[in-house]
Amino acid sequence: MIASSFRDCQAWRAEGLALSTSSNEACKLYDAMLTQYVKWRNDETLGGLEGCMSAIQAADPNFVMGNVISTGLELVGTGSSPRLDARLAAAVSRTVELASSQDISPRERLHVKAMELFSRGNFPKACEVWEDILVDHPTDLLALKFAHDGYFYMGAQVPMRDSVARVLPHWKPHMPLYSYLKGFYSFGLLETRFYDQAEKVAMEGLALTPDDAWAVHAVAHICEMRAEVDKGLKFMESREKDWQVSDMLASHNYWHWALGFIEKGEYEAALQIFDDQVFRHCKASGSMLDTVDSSSLLWRLEMEGVCVKERWRELFQVTQRHTDDHVTLFNDLHFLMASLGAEESATTRRLLEGLQELAKEPGDNQQHQLAQTVGIPMCQAIIDYSHGDFKHAVERLYPLRYRMVDVGGSDAQRDVFNQLLIHAAMKSEDKHHRKLGRCLVVERDAVRPNSPLTQRLMQKALALHD
Repeated sequence: MIASSFRDCQAWRAEGLALSTSSNEACKLYDAMLTQYVKWRNDETLGGLEGCMSAIQAADPNFVMGNVISTGLELVGTGSSPRLDARLAAAVSRTVELASSQDISPRERLHVKAMELFSRGNFPKACEVWEDILVDHPTDLLALKFAHDGYFYMGAQVPMRDSVARVLPHWKPHMPLYSYLKGFYSFGLLETRFYDQAEKVAMEGLALTPDDAWAVHAVAHICEMRAEVDKGLKFMESREKDWQVSDMLASHNYWHWALGFIEKGEYEAALQIFDDQVFRHCKASGSMLDTVDSSSLLWRLEMEGVCVKERWRELFQVTQRHTDDHVTLFNDLHFLMASLGAEESATTRRLLEGLQELAKEPGDNQQHQLAQTVGIPMCQAIIDYSHGDFKHAVERLYPLRYRMVDVGGSDAQRDVFNQLLIHAAMKSEDKHHRKLGRCLVVERDAVRPNSPLTQRLMQKALALHD
């Protein structure tokens, strides 16, 4: 039996979020899964999310919201595509069929609809449906968190912030998981450059729940965007014991820590974190967040002149099996870095050609629609850069610099592409590009003053004599 602290049928009804099942066990397991998702933490006493997925099926196989949360979590993880994964596609279909054969609430129907839209890659419409749920049910945390993730994958920074702002007044401190909304909101604030307010809100969340790894992560972002390197490093270290228990996010928080070391030019320390934490987690979990973080760290270190050749080969063993997924462009760009780093040209070609093929008839898949104008040129720019064709890398990437946000992720994560553009411009044989490189460094310095990394780029730019 599951802990009594989780909500049963009656408790969900009392909150105006009734669930269509007569099984108290299924209701509690739904709550347990939602809790682990929000905390970024597998609770081993419950068998983690995997264990709960099996248990909820056993408790009530026809429980629509049980199927929605199980399948939705798998989809939002972006680690497999229903286009290729027959089991995942069947889970989506089964949920839709269950919903059509039962008398469920309008709210639950909308949940099913949103999950199905997301499974087809129609992220904007899925988010619209989750927002529809939140208009009538502002305390539906599953709708809020799914929308938050959907916006993140689209780089929709303002909607991600406002989505939480709209529901916050309806939440009261006594409600389960209330404090975690602070972390969500802080993240939306910092992605829209409200750094002071974001820090204040994140710290409010941490005062209530010190082990909220997402709120810690928000503060790490703020320090990164302000180039407050020492403050960020100190903060991560002082709270390490709190956040390292969140197994789904710990590796990403270590990634932020490593970025601080790269910023300071302490490459050995960054590599140590890569080996001991980020890549170790990546191999164990196979999660997409850990995988893109691993690619991003190695690419950044390589741009700084650090040799990471053998590590690329190991990482490629993880990314290779995702070559045909094409769930998000952000993932694709990072898989591409790994195949280029490992010098696996056949896989590089296959990834690019697969994306080009899907872009021809994208249907309502938002990521495939975006591939033609943004995703593919960005992929080609990375390939150009890797092959030493810096001129073409600049020509492809520079016109897209204000559209790169659309590939999703955070400002901190997308910074790898900004750095790539600067390095390409400074290495280009085109005189105009080298001048452009200097301009881009000056611009970077204005946005985040006192960044040691920017200072190093400035030195490089000044050494170019034209």
